Amino acid sequence: MPTPASPRPARTRNPRGEGGRLRDDIMAAATELLDESGESSVTLRSVARRAGVAAPSIYRHFPDQPSIMLAVVQQAFAMLDAELRTAMDAAGSDARGRLFAFCNAYLDFADQHPGRYRTMFGGAWMPDLGSSSVTEGDVSSLGAESLTLLADTLDDCVRAGCATSSDPVADAVALWLGLHGLAHQRLVTVAFPWPADIAERLITTLAHLNDA
Repeated sequence: MPTPASPRPARTRNPRGEGGRLRDDIMAAATELLDESGESSVTLRSVARRAGVAAPSIYRHFPDQPSIMLAVVQQAFAMLDAELRTAMDAAGSDARGRLFAFCNAYLDFADQHPGRYRTMFGGAWMPDLGSSSVTEGDVSSLGAESLTLLADTLDDCVRAGCATSSDPVADAVALWLGLHGLAHQRLVTVAFPWPADIAERLITTLAHLNDA
């Protein structure tokens, strides 16, 4: 993988009708910079340099830097959703097992993609609404699919008799906040004696699960 300062060779112009490839290249460059050096390294100039294009070429696909970051974050959420569903499918039909599969896959994603995870849930890239091309609808939709999946999975646990939640939607939000807090602290805490079963304790409590 190239270093943050390394540009790609100058990019040849796409044949007519292949402009989407440039958009993908821009997003890939932004994601590489984010993974390597953090959110602050993702500027229009650095993305253009990494993608091997002239900076004005970016404006054909993205009106500003926040719109690039939004696309990267949307792609990261799509990746998260896919990994959550894969983990749940592998867990089979047991409702409790599927809930734990979801939660553990969520924590694994945060651990494996720390730069993207931090950026997915806020950061300097997110502008004041109205000051860029990013809209309130863009922001409010982030993570909606994974949260809905979590609520549905918790509701399945209630229907299966292994959880006592009276409001799976509200408890799914509480459970997500717990998972997010644990994921964040694991990323930023240099040394802490985490109990080996801390994730299980958190999930069991916030999901109102019965004893196995």
